[in-house]
Amino acid sequence: MTLALAVAVAALALLPLGYIAWYTADIGWTGVRELVFRPRVGELLWNTTRLVVGTVACCAVLGLAAAWLVARSSVPGRRVWHVLLVAPLAVPAFVNSYAWISLLPGLDTYAGALLVVTLSYFPFVYLPLAAAFRGLDPALEETARGLGLSGWAVFLRVQLPQLRVALLGGSLLVALHLLAEFGALQMLRYPTFTTAIYDQYRATFNGPGATMLAGVLVLLCLVLLVAELRLRGRRGYARTGRGAARPVRPVALRAFTGPVLLGLAVLVALALLVPLGSLGYWMVAGADAALDWAALAGTTGTTLALAAAAAAATTALALPTGWLAVRARGRLSTLLERSTYLGSAVPGIVVALALVTLSVRVTPWLYQTMPVLLAAYAILFLPRAIVTVRAAVEQTAPLYDDVAASLGSSAGDRLRRVTLPLLAPGIGAGAALVFLAVVTELTATLLLAPTGTTTLATAFWSASSALDYGAAAPYAVVMVLLSAPATVLLSSDARRGLTT
Repeated sequence: MTLALAVAVAALALLPLGYIAWYTADIGWTGVRELVFRPRVGELLWNTTRLVVGTVACCAVLGLAAAWLVARSSVPGRRVWHVLLVAPLAVPAFVNSYAWISLLPGLDTYAGALLVVTLSYFPFVYLPLAAAFRGLDPALEETARGLGLSGWAVFLRVQLPQLRVALLGGSLLVALHLLAEFGALQMLRYPTFTTAIYDQYRATFNGPGATMLAGVLVLLCLVLLVAELRLRGRRGYARTGRGAARPVRPVALRAFTGPVLLGLAVLVALALLVPLGSLGYWMVAGADAALDWAALAGTTGTTLALAAAAAAATTALALPTGWLAVRARGRLSTLLERSTYLGSAVPGIVVALALVTLSVRVTPWLYQTMPVLLAAYAILFLPRAIVTVRAAVEQTAPLYDDVAASLGSSAGDRLRRVTLPLLAPGIGAGAALVFLAVVTELTATLLLAPTGTTTLATAFWSASSALDYGAAAPYAVVMVLLSAPATVLLSSDARRGLTT
């Protein structure tokens, strides 16, 4: 039974990829050539590629420098800087874009897009690198210095190779997020595959054209995944033993302390204070028009209810996969688990397009209904639930279930009275992660939400698209407030390992 459920979950996760593959085979090589090999696709490929390369490079530099300063230097107030460098994650990228473009309308250029998405995504590189720095063995660095290596040589030859996995993982996360990004780039009027797919779908419901663009976008995602695996390599840098805990001696900045503090302050101001200040400005500027508190409360309630339903459904779908991956280890269980990760790597607009097309052609009675929207959320956010559920199963000994079975307890009774209570912390953590992700999800919700269903993200998008920045601000503020707890949790563990 568990295996059958896990197979069904994997099939759901792979549904968008299967649809793209089937559609490509159905139209044949001639159709693919006509729809893909044309100047417009080349322009989109160039725009997307240069933005991804530029953003990954900028995020890698900023994330690596900030992580080293906070984890290894003598910069004052390292705990405070860590929190401030993680805090931009509480501001969704499309809200950040709104904040900048509403203040500087001329920012709709490549440089503007590069600035905004870099400020939105660099914490994805900073976080794993900061954690990796804390796990490095300081004895290796002390030995290298004892052999006469300079500070730069120690960094390049000792620290950086050990940080490669974290750096590549964070960079991959930035690239995948950017390939999937729609709201921020649409607001900045910077055309990429996601914005082109949305425009084509909305303008003409052009199935072939939009689907082939989606196919190119999926191919780019797969290329990134393969490239990251190849660059990561198989060489390990793990310590053979934990040994005695040794405090890290921070590198003294001396005369560079002032410029470093100024640089960190500028980065935090651009990434955090500008969007928050913009929201505050538009809240005040929009106060002349009476705020519809009833609409805001109703939209917030709808968003919370939808997020709660998605969290419950996604976590329930994650249970059989997470259980099977631990209790029945093998190639099949591993394949089923990894399938859910591959499905979630597909951009949200591709997932939405696939579900729209399939529901219209196969199950028209499901078109623009809640089950289709919940299915999209499950495909996009399943790994967030599976990772936590699997961790909980790993920490739960099968002995308790065996004892209950020996006492005559039925399978359903064991599930209710033994298994689920033991897995409750992992289930709750996974549900919370999915909940927070759904609160700020925009692309799939725009395309799949039932008629009359408005969330905070779609209400914000409607107002900001009409250039009514004052009306959009309250919805953005609520989204930021709802996202803040996740940011606090992300920074709490690392903060304990830092000194002031």
